[in-house]
Parts: sequence; C-alpha cells; structure tokens
Amino acid sequence: MSKYGAKKTVVDGIEFDSKLESQYYLYLKERQAKGEIEAFTLQPRYVLQEAFKKNGKTYRKIEYVADFEVVHPGGAVEAVDIKGVCTPDFAIKRKLFEKKYPYKLSVVKYIKKFGGWIELDELKQLRRKAKKVKS
Repeated sequence: MSKYGAKKTVVDGIEFDSKLESQYYLYLKERQAKGEIEAFTLQPRYVLQEAFKKNGKTYRKIEYVADFEVVHPGGAVEAVDIKGVCTPDFAIKRKLFEKKYPYKLSVVKYIKKFGGWIELDELKQLRRKAKKVKS
C-alpha cells in the first residue's frame, strides 16, 4: 500500500499502482474497442528539464511519468494522470509539462455521483457551484 492508501492491482498481467488506475485502463480498452480512441500507452515519460552541469555539479533531468497517453481520432494526444490527491510536487510538474508540451494533460478521478470519470478541475468547479447553491 502506498503512502496515499493506494493498493497495487494486477489486470491483464500488468501491475498498476492503484485500483483506480487499473479501472481506467479497462475504461480505455473499452473506448479503444468502440473506436472512440485510436490507441493508448502506459506510463509515458516526458522530460520536463534536461540534465545539466553548473559549477562542477551535475543536475539530473526532471521527468514526469503520466499514467496513460491517449491518442484520439485525428491524432490529438492527451496525457492522463489518475489522482486522488494533487501533491505540491505534482503541481510543479504539471506547470512544467503545460509549458513544454502541446498535449492536453488531464487529471482525472472516478466520482460516481458525477457520472464516473471526471477531470479534477471540472470537479472543483462543480463542487464550488454546489456550495454556492447551498449558501
């Protein structure tokens, strides 16, 4: 179990870091079978900053590893990360990714109340609206 309570899960012989990731994998397989997406890959790596040397010290490259990369009909690429919680580390990597790559970066979570898979940004907006309605 991870420090965030995620439990490793195996589906199709692939070990996922969480049950949610494995469920999203199955969701993508279903979408691909229906022709809604062209392809997807697991754990794509994106270099956010190259390695460099300064004052005799070597600094390692900074990479971001998404959970999935999805290719949509027409060739549009989307990086997808399954998150329960956005860490400060992830927030920085997201900004660096958004600056460097033209792809869409979707951070998703499964919320049954809102119809299933939903982007965290959209979820925040829906929760704000619901809170305003209550007040």
